[in-house]
Amino acid sequence: QVQLVESGGGLVQAGGSLRLSCTASGNIFNMGAMGWYRQAPGKQRELVAAITSGGSTNYADSVKGRFTISRDNAKSTVYLQMNSLKPEDTAVYYCNVEWGEATMSPSWWEYDYWGQGTQVTVSS
Repeated sequence: QVQLVESGGGLVQAGGSLRLSCTASGNIFNMGAMGWYRQAPGKQRELVAAITSGGSTNYADSVKGRFTISRDNAKSTVYLQMNSLKPEDTAVYYCNVEWGEATMSPSWWEYDYWGQGTQVTVSS
């Protein structure tokens, strides 16, 4: 079992920035890719950014050029630097992890474990 703890959310004005953190613990042997998801009210959870253990990254089109994902393997922590925030970025942000060489799946329902998430609210 893996435990995921997200932090760093808050209330920010449009155009502002936030940095989210997520630390994984527990049975994380062979942990590979890490990713950030978000869920806005009334919408499906979506994958917004992912990073492999080697540092390759992928982003949803809606956040490209504004968000940057990074990781610290020694701390089992993934970060999401969010710049130029927009009201449509308002959501609860969650992280998750994969094992071995698997890539993060956009099918969020495939994951059994989730953290509590961190709320990001962007005011206009």
